[in-house]
Amino acid sequence: MNIGQAAKQSGLSAKMIRYYESIGLLQAATRTDSGYRLYGANDLHTLAFIKRSRDLGFTLEEVGKLLTLWQDRGRASADVKALAHKHIVELNQKIEELAGLRDTLQDLVEHCQGNDRPDCPILKDLESGGCCAPK
Repeated sequence: MNIGQAAKQSGLSAKMIRYYESIGLLQAATRTDSGYRLYGANDLHTLAFIKRSRDLGFTLEEVGKLLTLWQDRGRASADVKALAHKHIVELNQKIEELAGLRDTLQDLVEHCQGNDRPDCPILKDLESGGCCAPK
């Protein structure tokens, strides 16, 4: 199948497929005599793996490691688990950071009168770089 068909079946854009190929996540496609890329069932399987990994928030570097482990039938599942566990730790850190941002913004919104007056603690906080946020 051509790249458009592969994109449609994989749920990825043709641009992303070309990018994944250019950085080595996807093996270089075979080409027709006129230079068009051709993809097979194995390529679609790999694209599905990449897409699911990215959907779970793995970085491109981590996806590369996961692909290597996936393709190595002699791998230890402990290696896969360790990589996934590390990702969970990173996700938890991001969740905490986002929760802190939400809480700060919620506090600022609660202290804003939201009326016709120009005083606004939200803008004051943005202006000050966060040094004067309401407590």
